[in-house]
Amino acid sequence: MSVLQGIKVLDLTRILAGPWSTMALADLGAEVWKIESLEGDDTRSWMPPAKAGISTYYLSANRNKQSLAVDLRKPEGRQLILDLAAQADVVVENFLPASLKRLGLDYETLAAVNPRLIHCSITGYGRGNPMENRPGYDFIIQAESGFMSITGDKEGEPMRLGVAFIDLVTGMNAVQGILAALFEREKSGLGQSVDIALSDSALHFLANVASGYLNTGKVPQRYGNAHASIVPYQLFNTADGSVALAVGNDEQYRRLCLDVLKRPELYSDPRFTQNKGRTENREVLLPILQDAFAGWNNEALIGALRAQAIPVGEVKDVAQALESETAGYRELVISAEHPVAGEVRMVRSPLRFSRTPTVVAKAPPLHGQHTDSVLTRVLGKSEAELAELHQAGVIG
Repeated sequence: MSVLQGIKVLDLTRILAGPWSTMALADLGAEVWKIESLEGDDTRSWMPPAKAGISTYYLSANRNKQSLAVDLRKPEGRQLILDLAAQADVVVENFLPASLKRLGLDYETLAAVNPRLIHCSITGYGRGNPMENRPGYDFIIQAESGFMSITGDKEGEPMRLGVAFIDLVTGMNAVQGILAALFEREKSGLGQSVDIALSDSALHFLANVASGYLNTGKVPQRYGNAHASIVPYQLFNTADGSVALAVGNDEQYRRLCLDVLKRPELYSDPRFTQNKGRTENREVLLPILQDAFAGWNNEALIGALRAQAIPVGEVKDVAQALESETAGYRELVISAEHPVAGEVRMVRSPLRFSRTPTVVAKAPPLHGQHTDSVLTRVLGKSEAELAELHQAGVIG
């Protein structure tokens, strides 16, 4: 039995942050009804890459769900959503507040139908402020939040991260909020609304960078692959490649100098013995270390560093990472059979339980694949009623 078995989730989200959150709930055993427009989730058309004409972007965030195609512009479609909300434990949506109000699917309306409902709203800038109806996109929030200002080469332009990480962390924040609200409902018997914003998630995710600015007034800068507060902590070139080295404390630095590089003067120099000094004198120390590493090949250097328990890693591309020993040991790559694309390979949930495992993966659904079956099973619709709804263009 999975952790969330028996929990029913009405998923009114599209693109990434919302679907990422509901996929996490589905992995934990919740039954997720993914409501799509008659045109489908936007990401169904985001390709290449694609497999058998199916967007791999869509595949990345929608496994273990049931897809219903419903036209929310029609009163009958909106009524279906209200009827499903009455049967659900959780509803997740990422509409602009004004749009939901116009559709009559806002939290107040849904709560009147189902007072035990946990409602989670995912927006760019949160609800209840003048910016609530401004669309929120990961790239824009990366720019506005300061993340791009601290990412990229020191002398280069601000740079976004290669994945939409603010969408992803926002989705996980939504999961935390939903699970906490479900736990609280066990005590109060009442649902509530959870307000999750991309902008909140981004600024919260600045973590130590935000703390540094808020408590010193010093505006953080870009350091490329280096670290603002730890030295050495960056990429170094070797004779045949490069390594990621993370010397996290003074004892590790001592072992680096004495046991690996055999350069005791680099440790005894009072400028470098402690991390604060190494950070303040990085412009002096780093070229010396780079020259020292240039005489090693990757394999030998990594072996010597790991023998002294100094954190180091090989720089890999995505293919190498997904085919690595780490991925193999943790059985991170899983697969499921898709009715069109055949075998679909995915990265499994990172959540591991000793007693209640995540569910066996089911491939992301075809557009509207479960419309009839869910409406029949959950709402008791007859074949004649379904035919009428299809004929009227309410469902697909």
